[in-house]
Amino acid sequence: MQIRSLKSMLAASSIAGALAFSAITSAQTDDDSMPNLLVIGTPGTSSGSFASTNGWGPTLQKDLGINVRVVPEDSEVQRHRRLTERRDLTLSSVSAAELRFQIQGIGHYATMTPVPQRVIWHHNDTPWGFVVSGDSDLHSMDDLKQGGLRVAQGQFSPPMIAAVRDGLPAYLGMTPEEGAANFQFVPASSYVENCRTVVEGRADVAYCATVSSVMAEMEGAPGGIRWLPMDLDNTEAWAGFLEHRPMVVPGTITMGVSSSKGIDGLASNFLYAAPADVDEEFAYRMAKWFHQSFDEYKGSHPLSTRMSMEVFREYLDRSPLPVHEGTVRYLREINVWTEEDEGWNQQAIQKMDSWMAAREAALAEAQASGIKPDANNEQFMAIVKKHTQGLEGFRTRL
Repeated sequence: MQIRSLKSMLAASSIAGALAFSAITSAQTDDDSMPNLLVIGTPGTSSGSFASTNGWGPTLQKDLGINVRVVPEDSEVQRHRRLTERRDLTLSSVSAAELRFQIQGIGHYATMTPVPQRVIWHHNDTPWGFVVSGDSDLHSMDDLKQGGLRVAQGQFSPPMIAAVRDGLPAYLGMTPEEGAANFQFVPASSYVENCRTVVEGRADVAYCATVSSVMAEMEGAPGGIRWLPMDLDNTEAWAGFLEHRPMVVPGTITMGVSSSKGIDGLASNFLYAAPADVDEEFAYRMAKWFHQSFDEYKGSHPLSTRMSMEVFREYLDRSPLPVHEGTVRYLREINVWTEEDEGWNQQAIQKMDSWMAAREAALAEAQASGIKPDANNEQFMAIVKKHTQGLEGFRTRL
């Protein structure tokens, strides 16, 4: 009860700050490029993204003399809407996987106004894997083939749904139909609920990030937790999983709760993203601060150590997503941006623009035909498919 009350207070406080944003968006600091109030949207209060953003926020506030508010929003769709439609968020901490869904209009995103986005900075490379309770009879991914198992399914994030409904069966060599027949999917309305299902006995396995605070709570529960290794040498299994989650990167887990370290899993990169039309000078100042103040804030949270220029540079070598022109200007200024970077960035921009134009055309046709934009409306989704068919999807450049 105390934990729930604290979360409610945090959420209420953050949301109040966000609502105040609309009243002072036009007010600027002395350098005319930074808002008086910087509002950053993240996943919920138990996520590593929320904790680490709260870690560096006070340092930026002190250095630049602006107010920083961190708004926890578990619903990926609502956070996207607040960033791109309502504009009461300036930045969003979002996974590259979620960005792909937003850009390509997958699922519910197909019904929303398409808005091009840009990467401002790298946030973290969150390790993920499949977790079970410590007393579970499941010890390997192959054990999941036995059937009749309950799999937690986070309803709040389309990529998380894809990971368990499509990616997991594909990893195990099953078709989606076989997966539906073998597994019972247990819906969860939030990330925390999704993970807790395995220690509460409501699910046998869940897909979770090893660094989130709820995992430390679960690891300390009676019996603890255990992670199922996703063998990096099983190329056939990984090929199946990556068909459905093409933005993740397979690797050995080195961050997070102790039970996860050394286990083969995957990394899902989180980025600070903004609409493409955000002011170039603002993006430049943010990139410059993220880089030059790294030593000041890197100790505020373990995930903040993943915001270094070195990690960002490594990510740029495999990212398929366009970087904001303000960030590019700063990276070029310090001789980190190359002509090769510029080439793929322009390609990424063109690819994103193609998706935006196709989705706008789909919405216009639906409106002209009197068809309601609805992800469950077969007529509408057929229109979307017609306009986007043949477009190249976004995929990590492995």
